[in-house]
Amino acid sequence: MADPLNADRLVAALRAEGCAVHEVSGWRTNNRNHVGPWGPVHGVMIHHTVTGPSTDVVDLIFDGHSALPGPLATGCITKDGTVHLTGNGRANHAGGGDPDVLTAVINESYGDYPPATHEHEGSAGAVDGNSRFYGWECENEGDGQDPWPRVQYVAMVKATAGICRAHGWSAKSAIGHLEWSDWKPDPRGFDMKDFRSDLAVCLDLPAGVWEGEDDPMPQYVNLGLAEPYELAPGTWDSVELTAEWTDEPGDHAEGGSVFVRGPARFTGSVSLRFDGLPDRSVVQARMSEFEGAEHRADHPIDEIVGTGGNTFAVVPLTKRLASGRSMRVRLLNQADVPITVTSAVLTVLVWTEA
Repeated sequence: MADPLNADRLVAALRAEGCAVHEVSGWRTNNRNHVGPWGPVHGVMIHHTVTGPSTDVVDLIFDGHSALPGPLATGCITKDGTVHLTGNGRANHAGGGDPDVLTAVINESYGDYPPATHEHEGSAGAVDGNSRFYGWECENEGDGQDPWPRVQYVAMVKATAGICRAHGWSAKSAIGHLEWSDWKPDPRGFDMKDFRSDLAVCLDLPAGVWEGEDDPMPQYVNLGLAEPYELAPGTWDSVELTAEWTDEPGDHAEGGSVFVRGPARFTGSVSLRFDGLPDRSVVQARMSEFEGAEHRADHPIDEIVGTGGNTFAVVPLTKRLASGRSMRVRLLNQADVPITVTSAVLTVLVWTEA
């Protein structure tokens, strides 16, 4: 429960979140406060517009239409990701809804979804959502069957985060219109559980940090040796990764030693086995950066101590790599005799950066 944000605080909250804000002329005095209360507020409601390409959707949300006067929401979020502010106060967007849903939102007490709705506008048990929720009408042609541009979806999450952050609310203060009233279908084209999950990630970060990456999943790299090879003493030598099981980023040349190219972040390990490393002799391992064939930088050394016979080690691989750089694993045999690198199995997750 909270007093509504005034116009200046709303604009500041949205801009702090990184939203592109357009203040539609007259929005600060455009409201339905004369027909009912505005506040206390409890959450943010998401809608889609069901408008065609010939509709001036921002004007529609500001002015309304013959059957429903405007504003029809706090703002209209268009396909280009712009948040057009259309109303400051009560707006005709939510209508009547379920009191159990309102209680769950106020208490932020539900699981993946609020309780099922059993009330709607005009029903005896409905409660007034227009006084209790900010509303975002989000441009979408048809009935939610139009694909959602990523830039628009990110703006929807950020705009909702701006309001939630300003009030100290969690992601469970955001609901879809279909979760409020039992006859509403919007928004379609994404799941509100997933929307709240993205919103929670956004709210866990400082304002303006979340960018809503298209694909936050890392790419998988799994390389190794096709055959054992001899490692001579006294010289740093790159591990030639002659077996390629998986290389999703495509950064490993056939038989090459490079396992990732920048700009990227990565984390993983390389598991090594040596035969013939004398007891208490040492092999050093490190990551080294190259530009083309030129050696540019080295990273901290891991020391592998021989146990006589077979020696095993796991070396961590975690770093951020700049554009134009590539990373290799290099070994230095400090024993007095050649040894055999019997196995090297490299597994890393790579996040490619723009």
